[in-house]
Amino acid sequence: MYPLEPSAEDRRAIGEAALAYVLDFVSGLPDAPATTVGEDAEAQARRFRERPPDARGVPFDAVLEQVRDASGFAYETAGPGYLAYIPGGGLFVSAVADLIAGGVNRFANLWHPAPGIVQLEWNVVRWVCDLFDYPAGARGVLTSGGSMANLSAIVTARRAMLPEDFLDGRIYTSDQVHASVPKAAAIAGFPPRHVRSVPTDGELRMDLDALRTMVAEDRAAGLRPFLIVASAGTTNTGAVDPLGPLAGLAGEQGMWLHVDAAYGGFFHLTGRGRTRFAGIERADSITLDPHKGMFLPYGTGCLVVRDGAKLREAHLIHGDYLQDMPDEGEIPNFTEYSAELSRDIRGLRVWLPLKVHGVQAFRDALDEKLDLAELLCAGLRAIDELEVPWDPPLTVIPFRLRPAGGSEDEADALTQALLERINASKRVFLSSTLLAGRFWIRPCILSHRTHRDRVEEAIEIVAKAVAELTAGRG
Repeated sequence: MYPLEPSAEDRRAIGEAALAYVLDFVSGLPDAPATTVGEDAEAQARRFRERPPDARGVPFDAVLEQVRDASGFAYETAGPGYLAYIPGGGLFVSAVADLIAGGVNRFANLWHPAPGIVQLEWNVVRWVCDLFDYPAGARGVLTSGGSMANLSAIVTARRAMLPEDFLDGRIYTSDQVHASVPKAAAIAGFPPRHVRSVPTDGELRMDLDALRTMVAEDRAAGLRPFLIVASAGTTNTGAVDPLGPLAGLAGEQGMWLHVDAAYGGFFHLTGRGRTRFAGIERADSITLDPHKGMFLPYGTGCLVVRDGAKLREAHLIHGDYLQDMPDEGEIPNFTEYSAELSRDIRGLRVWLPLKVHGVQAFRDALDEKLDLAELLCAGLRAIDELEVPWDPPLTVIPFRLRPAGGSEDEADALTQALLERINASKRVFLSSTLLAGRFWIRPCILSHRTHRDRVEEAIEIVAKAVAELTAGRG
Protein backbone atom coordinates (compact mmCIF):
# COMPACT_ATOMS: atom_id res chain seq x y z
CA MET A 1 0.00 0.00 0.00
CA TYR A 2 2.83 2.43 0.89
CA PRO A 3 6.46 2.45 -0.30
CA LEU A 4 9.07 2.40 2.45
CA GLU A 5 9.41 6.16 1.91
CA PRO A 6 5.81 7.43 1.74
CA SER A 7 5.07 10.57 -0.21
CA ALA A 8 5.02 13.91 1.54
CA GLU A 9 1.23 13.86 1.39
CA ASP A 10 1.03 10.38 2.91
CA ARG A 11 3.55 11.27 5.62
CA ARG A 12 1.45 14.22 6.67
CA ALA A 13 -1.77 12.18 6.67
CA ILE A 14 -0.16 9.40 8.72
CA GLY A 15 1.31 11.86 11.21
CA GLU A 16 -1.90 13.81 11.61
CA ALA A 17 -3.96 10.66 12.13
CA ALA A 18 -1.57 9.35 14.78
CA LEU A 19 -1.46 12.71 16.57
CA ALA A 20 -5.25 12.97 16.55
CA TYR A 21 -5.48 9.53 18.16
CA VAL A 22 -3.00 10.42 20.92
CA LEU A 23 -4.70 13.77 21.59
CA ASP A 24 -8.10 12.07 21.92
CA PHE A 25 -6.60 9.38 24.15
CA VAL A 26 -5.03 11.87 26.57
CA SER A 27 -8.20 13.98 26.66
CA GLY A 28 -10.22 10.92 27.64
CA LEU A 29 -7.98 9.79 30.51
CA PRO A 30 -9.93 11.48 33.37
CA ASP A 31 -13.01 9.40 32.57
CA ALA A 32 -11.31 6.23 31.33
CA PRO A 33 -11.70 3.03 33.41
CA ALA A 34 -8.65 2.37 35.59
CA THR A 35 -8.42 -1.09 34.00
CA THR A 36 -10.11 -2.82 31.07
CA VAL A 37 -8.31 -6.15 31.37
CA GLY A 38 -10.95 -8.84 31.69
CA GLU A 39 -10.93 -12.15 33.54
CA ASP A 40 -9.76 -13.92 30.38
CA ALA A 41 -6.96 -11.59 29.33
CA GLU A 42 -5.45 -14.19 27.02
CA ALA A 43 -8.69 -14.30 25.04
CA GLN A 44 -8.55 -10.53 24.71
CA ALA A 45 -5.00 -10.77 23.38
CA ARG A 46 -5.81 -13.69 21.09
CA ARG A 47 -7.95 -11.40 18.93
CA PHE A 48 -4.76 -9.71 17.72
CA ARG A 49 -2.72 -12.81 16.89
CA GLU A 50 -1.67 -12.60 13.23
CA ARG A 51 1.20 -12.67 10.74
CA PRO A 52 2.37 -9.62 8.75
CA PRO A 53 0.84 -9.20 5.29
CA ASP A 54 2.96 -10.93 2.63
CA ALA A 55 2.37 -8.68 -0.35
CA ARG A 56 0.53 -5.39 -0.12
CA GLY A 57 0.21 -3.51 3.12
CA VAL A 58 -2.91 -2.23 4.84
CA PRO A 59 -4.19 1.38 4.78
CA PHE A 60 -2.84 3.31 7.76
CA ASP A 61 -6.27 4.26 9.06
CA ALA A 62 -7.17 0.57 9.37
CA VAL A 63 -3.89 -0.22 11.09
CA LEU A 64 -4.34 2.67 13.52
CA GLU A 65 -7.81 1.42 14.35
CA GLN A 66 -6.29 -1.95 15.22
CA VAL A 67 -3.74 -0.25 17.48
CA ARG A 68 -6.54 1.71 19.15
CA ASP A 69 -8.47 -1.50 19.70
CA ALA A 70 -5.44 -3.40 21.06
CA SER A 71 -4.42 -0.63 23.44
CA GLY A 72 -7.96 -0.52 24.79
CA PHE A 73 -7.33 -3.68 26.85
CA ALA A 74 -4.92 -2.56 29.55
CA TYR A 75 -4.29 -1.24 33.01
CA GLU A 76 -4.74 2.50 32.48
CA THR A 77 -1.21 3.32 33.58
CA ALA A 78 -1.47 6.83 32.14
CA GLY A 79 -4.65 7.74 34.01
CA PRO A 80 -5.32 9.50 37.32
CA GLY A 81 -6.81 6.40 38.97
CA TYR A 82 -3.73 4.22 38.48
CA LEU A 83 -2.35 3.80 42.00
CA ALA A 84 -0.79 0.35 41.49
CA TYR A 85 2.87 -0.67 41.52
CA ILE A 86 4.86 2.52 40.78
CA PRO A 87 2.90 4.65 38.29
CA GLY A 88 4.58 6.16 35.24
CA GLY A 89 2.39 8.96 33.99
CA GLY A 90 3.67 9.46 30.45
CA LEU A 91 4.12 13.20 29.84
CA PHE A 92 2.71 14.30 26.50
CA VAL A 93 5.73 16.46 25.68
CA SER A 94 7.97 13.46 26.24
CA ALA A 95 5.94 11.48 23.71
CA VAL A 96 6.50 14.30 21.23
CA ALA A 97 10.23 14.05 21.96
CA ASP A 98 10.16 10.36 21.08
CA LEU A 99 8.43 11.15 17.79
CA ILE A 100 11.16 13.65 16.95
CA ALA A 101 13.91 11.28 18.11
CA GLY A 102 12.60 8.43 15.99
CA GLY A 103 12.13 10.72 13.03
CA VAL A 104 15.60 12.24 12.94
CA ASN A 105 17.15 8.90 14.00
CA ARG A 106 20.50 10.19 15.22
CA PHE A 107 23.13 7.84 16.62
CA ALA A 108 23.59 9.16 20.14
CA ASN A 109 25.79 6.70 21.99
CA LEU A 110 29.01 8.16 20.54
CA TRP A 111 29.37 11.91 20.62
CA HIS A 112 30.87 12.61 17.18
CA PRO A 113 28.04 11.30 14.93
CA ALA A 114 25.58 13.72 16.59
CA PRO A 115 27.44 16.13 18.88
CA GLY A 116 24.50 18.48 19.43
CA ILE A 117 22.01 15.78 20.37
CA VAL A 118 24.57 14.05 22.59
CA GLN A 119 25.29 17.36 24.31
CA LEU A 120 21.58 17.67 25.15
CA GLU A 121 21.65 14.21 26.71
CA TRP A 122 24.84 15.05 28.60
CA ASN A 123 23.06 18.16 29.91
CA VAL A 124 20.41 15.85 31.40
CA VAL A 125 22.94 13.48 32.99
CA ARG A 126 24.96 16.38 34.38
CA TRP A 127 21.78 17.90 35.84
CA VAL A 128 21.09 14.64 37.69
CA CYS A 129 24.68 14.61 38.99
CA ASP A 130 24.26 18.20 40.18
CA LEU A 131 20.96 17.32 41.87
CA PHE A 132 22.93 15.09 44.23
CA ASP A 133 25.93 17.43 44.54
CA TYR A 134 28.23 15.07 42.64
CA PRO A 135 31.63 16.46 41.59
CA ALA A 136 32.73 17.45 38.09
CA GLY A 137 34.28 14.01 37.54
CA ALA A 138 30.96 12.23 37.98
CA ARG A 139 29.46 10.48 34.99
CA GLY A 140 26.26 8.66 34.23
CA VAL A 141 24.07 7.11 31.58
CA LEU A 142 20.41 6.96 30.71
CA THR A 143 19.23 3.35 30.63
CA SER A 144 16.06 1.47 29.77
CA GLY A 145 15.12 1.52 33.45
CA GLY A 146 16.27 0.94 37.00
CA SER A 147 17.00 -2.74 36.41
CA MET A 148 19.75 -2.01 33.88
CA ALA A 149 21.01 0.88 36.01
CA ASN A 150 21.34 -1.43 39.03
CA LEU A 151 23.14 -4.02 36.90
CA SER A 152 25.69 -1.45 35.70
CA ALA A 153 26.14 -0.21 39.27
CA ILE A 154 26.91 -3.72 40.56
CA VAL A 155 29.32 -4.38 37.68
CA THR A 156 31.06 -1.07 38.39
CA ALA A 157 31.37 -1.80 42.10
CA ARG A 158 32.65 -5.30 41.35
CA ARG A 159 35.31 -3.96 38.99
CA ALA A 160 36.35 -1.17 41.37
CA MET A 161 36.41 -3.16 44.61
CA LEU A 162 37.25 -6.78 43.77
CA PRO A 163 39.93 -8.70 41.85
CA GLU A 164 39.10 -10.62 38.67
CA ASP A 165 38.39 -13.70 40.77
CA PHE A 166 35.53 -12.06 42.65
CA LEU A 167 33.52 -14.97 44.01
CA ASP A 168 34.46 -14.29 47.62
CA GLY A 169 32.73 -10.89 47.33
CA ARG A 170 29.60 -10.23 49.34
CA ILE A 171 26.71 -7.84 48.67
CA TYR A 172 24.35 -6.55 51.38
CA THR A 173 20.75 -5.44 50.79
CA SER A 174 17.75 -5.05 53.04
CA ASP A 175 14.98 -7.63 53.02
CA GLN A 176 12.85 -4.96 51.31
CA VAL A 177 15.16 -4.39 48.34
CA HIS A 178 13.73 -4.30 44.83
CA ALA A 179 13.88 -7.64 43.01
CA SER A 180 16.04 -6.11 40.27
CA VAL A 181 19.00 -5.97 42.68
CA PRO A 182 19.43 -9.71 43.41
CA LYS A 183 18.61 -10.37 39.76
CA ALA A 184 21.34 -7.96 38.65
CA ALA A 185 23.77 -9.55 41.11
CA ALA A 186 23.07 -12.97 39.61
CA ILE A 187 23.60 -11.67 36.07
CA ALA A 188 26.84 -10.04 37.25
CA GLY A 189 28.07 -13.46 38.35
CA PHE A 190 27.24 -13.62 42.06
CA PRO A 191 25.41 -16.73 43.34
CA PRO A 192 22.30 -15.96 45.41
CA ARG A 193 24.04 -16.92 48.66
CA HIS A 194 26.56 -14.12 48.06
CA VAL A 195 23.78 -11.53 48.39
CA ARG A 196 23.10 -11.14 52.12
CA SER A 197 19.61 -10.02 53.16
CA VAL A 198 19.86 -7.64 56.09
CA PRO A 199 16.89 -7.47 58.50
CA THR A 200 14.88 -4.26 58.75
CA ASP A 201 13.64 -2.26 61.74
CA GLY A 202 10.08 -1.43 62.70
CA GLU A 203 9.90 1.15 59.89
CA LEU A 204 11.16 -1.46 57.38
CA ARG A 205 14.51 0.32 56.96
CA MET A 206 17.82 -1.53 56.84
CA ASP A 207 19.03 -2.32 60.36
CA LEU A 208 22.47 -0.73 60.66
CA ASP A 209 23.56 -2.83 63.66
CA ALA A 210 22.54 -6.06 61.94
CA LEU A 211 24.47 -5.02 58.84
CA ARG A 212 27.55 -4.20 60.86
CA THR A 213 27.42 -7.63 62.51
CA MET A 214 27.00 -9.45 59.19
CA VAL A 215 29.94 -7.60 57.63
CA ALA A 216 32.15 -8.44 60.61
CA GLU A 217 31.15 -12.11 60.46
CA ASP A 218 31.94 -12.33 56.76
CA ARG A 219 35.31 -10.63 57.17
CA ALA A 220 36.17 -13.06 59.97
CA ALA A 221 35.31 -15.92 57.61
CA GLY A 222 37.81 -14.62 55.05
CA LEU A 223 35.21 -13.20 52.68
CA ARG A 224 35.20 -9.77 50.96
CA PRO A 225 32.27 -7.49 51.86
CA PHE A 226 32.37 -4.91 49.07
CA LEU A 227 28.90 -3.52 48.29
CA ILE A 228 25.95 -2.15 50.24
CA VAL A 229 22.76 -1.51 48.27
CA ALA A 230 20.47 0.90 50.11
CA SER A 231 16.97 1.97 49.11
CA ALA A 232 15.69 5.52 48.83
CA GLY A 233 12.06 4.55 48.58
CA THR A 234 11.28 0.82 48.61
CA THR A 235 8.56 -0.42 46.31
CA ASN A 236 6.74 -2.19 49.14
CA THR A 237 6.32 0.71 51.55
CA GLY A 238 8.38 3.68 50.34
CA ALA A 239 10.82 3.16 53.22
CA VAL A 240 14.09 5.10 53.08
CA ASP A 241 17.15 3.36 54.53
CA PRO A 242 19.42 5.39 56.88
CA LEU A 243 21.57 6.73 54.06
CA GLY A 244 23.94 8.92 56.08
CA PRO A 245 24.88 6.20 58.59
CA LEU A 246 25.18 3.66 55.77
CA ALA A 247 27.55 6.00 53.94
CA GLY A 248 29.59 6.26 57.14
CA LEU A 249 29.73 2.48 57.53
CA ALA A 250 30.70 2.01 53.89
CA GLY A 251 33.53 4.50 54.32
CA GLU A 252 34.77 2.80 57.50
CA GLN A 253 34.72 -0.62 55.89
CA GLY A 254 36.11 0.37 52.51
CA MET A 255 32.90 -0.67 50.76
CA TRP A 256 30.90 0.74 47.83
CA LEU A 257 27.52 2.29 48.65
CA HIS A 258 24.94 2.14 45.90
CA VAL A 259 21.52 3.71 46.44
CA ASP A 260 18.56 2.33 44.51
CA ALA A 261 16.45 5.48 44.24
CA ALA A 262 14.58 4.36 41.13
CA TYR A 263 11.22 5.16 42.71
CA GLY A 264 12.10 7.89 45.16
CA GLY A 265 15.14 9.68 43.78
CA PHE A 266 13.51 12.69 42.18
CA PHE A 267 11.74 13.59 45.44
CA HIS A 268 15.18 15.02 46.23
CA LEU A 269 13.92 18.05 44.29
CA THR A 270 11.59 18.83 47.21
CA GLY A 271 12.50 20.09 50.66
CA ARG A 272 10.93 17.08 52.37
CA GLY A 273 12.66 14.66 50.03
CA ARG A 274 16.06 16.28 50.53
CA THR A 275 15.63 15.98 54.30
CA ARG A 276 14.55 12.34 54.13
CA PHE A 277 17.43 11.46 51.79
CA ALA A 278 20.13 13.10 53.92
CA GLY A 279 23.44 11.43 53.11
CA ILE A 280 22.52 10.23 49.62
CA GLU A 281 25.07 12.66 48.17
CA ARG A 282 27.80 10.52 49.79
CA ALA A 283 26.80 7.40 47.83
CA ASP A 284 29.21 6.05 45.23
CA SER A 285 26.36 5.52 42.76
CA ILE A 286 22.63 6.19 42.49
CA THR A 287 19.89 4.63 40.34
CA LEU A 288 16.90 6.77 39.35
CA ASP A 289 13.93 6.25 37.04
CA PRO A 290 12.78 9.38 35.21
CA HIS A 291 9.84 7.27 34.01
CA LYS A 292 8.69 7.27 37.63
CA GLY A 293 9.53 10.48 39.47
CA MET A 294 9.62 12.65 36.33
CA PHE A 295 6.40 11.13 34.96
CA LEU A 296 7.97 10.10 31.63
CA PRO A 297 6.90 7.21 29.40
CA TYR A 298 8.26 3.83 30.41
CA GLY A 299 11.77 3.01 29.24
CA THR A 300 13.91 5.73 30.85
CA GLY A 301 16.21 4.97 33.78
CA CYS A 302 19.42 6.60 34.93
CA LEU A 303 22.63 5.69 36.73
CA VAL A 304 25.06 8.29 38.08
CA VAL A 305 28.45 7.44 39.58
CA ARG A 306 30.48 9.77 41.76
CA ASP A 307 33.82 8.68 40.24
CA GLY A 308 32.98 8.58 36.55
CA ALA A 309 36.30 6.95 35.67
CA LYS A 310 35.24 3.82 37.55
CA LEU A 311 32.02 3.57 35.57
CA ARG A 312 34.04 3.87 32.35
CA GLU A 313 36.65 1.30 33.41
CA ALA A 314 33.91 -1.24 34.09
CA HIS A 315 32.32 -0.89 30.65
CA LEU A 316 35.00 0.20 28.18
CA ILE A 317 35.89 -2.26 25.41
CA HIS A 318 37.63 -1.07 22.25
CA GLY A 319 36.50 -2.19 18.78
CA ASP A 320 38.72 -1.73 15.72
CA TYR A 321 35.68 -0.84 13.62
CA LEU A 322 35.23 2.28 15.78
CA GLN A 323 38.72 3.66 15.07
CA ASP A 324 37.24 6.52 13.02
CA MET A 325 35.44 7.86 16.09
CA PRO A 326 37.38 10.43 18.16
CA ASP A 327 37.93 9.98 21.87
CA GLU A 328 35.63 11.79 24.25
CA GLY A 329 36.49 15.35 25.15
CA GLU A 330 34.00 17.69 26.74
CA ILE A 331 31.18 15.30 25.82
CA PRO A 332 31.21 11.61 26.89
CA ASN A 333 30.92 8.64 24.58
CA PHE A 334 28.02 7.04 26.45
CA THR A 335 28.75 3.57 25.07
CA GLU A 336 31.97 3.63 27.10
CA TYR A 337 29.89 3.91 30.29
CA SER A 338 27.21 1.30 29.61
CA ALA A 339 26.56 -2.16 28.20
CA GLU A 340 24.97 -0.75 25.04
CA LEU A 341 26.36 0.47 21.75
CA SER A 342 23.15 0.86 19.75
CA ARG A 343 20.11 2.38 21.43
CA ASP A 344 17.47 5.04 20.95
CA ILE A 345 17.91 8.72 21.80
CA ARG A 346 16.83 8.68 25.44
CA GLY A 347 18.04 12.13 26.36
CA LEU A 348 15.52 14.05 24.28
CA ARG A 349 12.54 12.60 26.14
CA VAL A 350 13.98 14.00 29.40
CA TRP A 351 15.50 17.22 28.08
CA LEU A 352 12.44 18.43 26.16
CA PRO A 353 10.02 18.31 29.16
CA LEU A 354 12.63 19.99 31.37
CA LYS A 355 12.98 22.81 28.85
CA VAL A 356 9.26 23.18 28.12
CA HIS A 357 7.93 22.89 31.69
CA GLY A 358 10.90 23.97 33.83
CA VAL A 359 12.26 22.21 36.89
CA GLN A 360 9.82 23.99 39.22
CA ALA A 361 6.87 22.25 37.59
CA PHE A 362 8.33 18.88 38.56
CA ARG A 363 9.15 20.07 42.07
CA ASP A 364 5.59 21.31 42.55
CA ALA A 365 4.09 18.07 41.23
CA LEU A 366 6.24 15.94 43.52
CA ASP A 367 5.33 18.10 46.52
CA GLU A 368 1.69 17.60 45.59
CA LYS A 369 2.18 13.80 45.57
CA LEU A 370 3.66 13.94 49.09
CA ASP A 371 0.64 15.96 50.22
CA LEU A 372 -1.75 13.50 48.59
CA ALA A 373 -0.03 10.57 50.30
CA GLU A 374 -0.61 12.22 53.68
CA LEU A 375 -4.24 12.85 52.72
CA LEU A 376 -4.75 9.22 51.71
CA CYS A 377 -3.05 7.95 54.87
CA ALA A 378 -5.30 10.08 57.07
CA GLY A 379 -8.40 9.02 55.15
CA LEU A 380 -7.56 5.32 55.47
CA ARG A 381 -6.79 5.67 59.18
CA ALA A 382 -10.23 7.16 59.68
CA ILE A 383 -11.72 3.78 58.66
CA ASP A 384 -11.71 1.82 61.92
CA GLU A 385 -11.37 -1.64 60.41
CA LEU A 386 -8.17 -0.82 58.54
CA GLU A 387 -4.63 -1.27 59.78
CA VAL A 388 -2.38 1.55 58.49
CA PRO A 389 0.75 1.29 60.63
CA TRP A 390 3.32 3.46 58.84
CA ASP A 391 3.40 7.17 58.12
CA PRO A 392 4.31 7.46 54.43
CA PRO A 393 8.03 8.25 53.92
CA LEU A 394 7.14 9.00 50.30
CA THR A 395 3.87 8.09 48.52
CA VAL A 396 3.22 4.39 49.22
CA ILE A 397 0.61 3.71 51.94
CA PRO A 398 0.25 0.00 52.83
CA PHE A 399 -2.97 -1.02 54.56
CA ARG A 400 -4.97 -4.13 55.32
CA LEU A 401 -8.43 -5.04 56.57
CA ARG A 402 -8.29 -6.56 60.04
CA PRO A 403 -11.57 -6.60 61.96
CA ALA A 404 -11.29 -7.00 65.72
CA GLY A 405 -10.93 -10.61 66.81
CA GLY A 406 -10.04 -11.93 63.36
CA SER A 407 -7.07 -14.21 62.73
CA GLU A 408 -4.13 -13.33 60.50
CA ASP A 409 -5.33 -15.78 57.83
CA GLU A 410 -8.81 -14.30 57.94
CA ALA A 411 -7.33 -10.79 57.61
CA ASP A 412 -5.37 -11.93 54.55
CA ALA A 413 -8.49 -13.31 52.88
CA LEU A 414 -10.56 -10.24 53.71
CA THR A 415 -7.83 -7.89 52.47
CA GLN A 416 -7.59 -9.77 49.19
CA ALA A 417 -11.36 -9.57 48.81
CA LEU A 418 -11.18 -5.86 49.64
CA LEU A 419 -8.65 -5.28 46.85
CA GLU A 420 -10.94 -7.02 44.36
CA ARG A 421 -13.88 -4.83 45.38
CA ILE A 422 -11.82 -1.65 45.17
CA ASN A 423 -10.54 -2.47 41.70
CA ALA A 424 -14.02 -3.51 40.54
CA SER A 425 -14.95 0.18 40.80
CA LYS A 426 -12.70 0.82 37.79
CA ARG A 427 -12.18 4.34 39.10
CA VAL A 428 -8.95 3.36 40.83
CA PHE A 429 -6.61 0.43 40.39
CA LEU A 430 -4.44 -0.73 43.32
CA SER A 431 -1.95 -3.58 43.74
CA SER A 432 -0.79 -5.71 46.65
CA THR A 433 2.34 -7.08 48.28
CA LEU A 434 3.43 -9.41 51.07
CA LEU A 435 4.97 -8.03 54.26
CA ALA A 436 6.22 -10.62 56.73
CA GLY A 437 4.25 -13.14 54.69
CA ARG A 438 0.96 -11.28 55.07
CA PHE A 439 -1.26 -9.75 52.38
CA TRP A 440 -1.25 -5.95 52.18
CA ILE A 441 -2.76 -3.47 49.72
CA ARG A 442 -0.25 -0.80 48.72
CA PRO A 443 -1.54 2.22 46.80
CA CYS A 444 1.18 4.41 45.35
CA ILE A 445 0.53 7.98 44.21
CA LEU A 446 2.95 9.19 41.55
CA SER A 447 1.15 10.10 38.34
CA HIS A 448 1.18 13.78 37.42
CA ARG A 449 -2.51 13.31 36.51
CA THR A 450 -3.54 12.15 40.01
CA HIS A 451 -4.93 15.00 42.09
CA ARG A 452 -6.92 15.54 45.28
CA ASP A 453 -10.29 14.72 43.71
CA ARG A 454 -9.23 11.19 42.73
CA VAL A 455 -7.58 10.50 46.09
CA GLU A 456 -10.71 11.60 47.95
CA GLU A 457 -12.75 9.37 45.64
CA ALA A 458 -10.37 6.48 46.37
CA ILE A 459 -10.96 6.93 50.12
CA GLU A 460 -14.73 6.80 49.54
CA ILE A 461 -14.39 3.65 47.41
CA VAL A 462 -12.29 1.94 50.09
CA ALA A 463 -14.68 2.95 52.88
CA LYS A 464 -17.68 1.60 50.96
CA ALA A 465 -15.92 -1.68 50.19
CA VAL A 466 -14.88 -2.14 53.83
CA ALA A 467 -18.44 -1.51 55.00
CA GLU A 468 -19.80 -4.10 52.54
CA LEU A 469 -17.24 -6.74 53.57
CA THR A 470 -17.66 -6.24 57.31
CA ALA A 471 -21.45 -5.80 57.43
CA GLY A 472 -22.95 -8.09 60.05
CA ARG A 473 -19.58 -9.36 61.35
CA GLY A 474 -19.90 -7.77 64.75
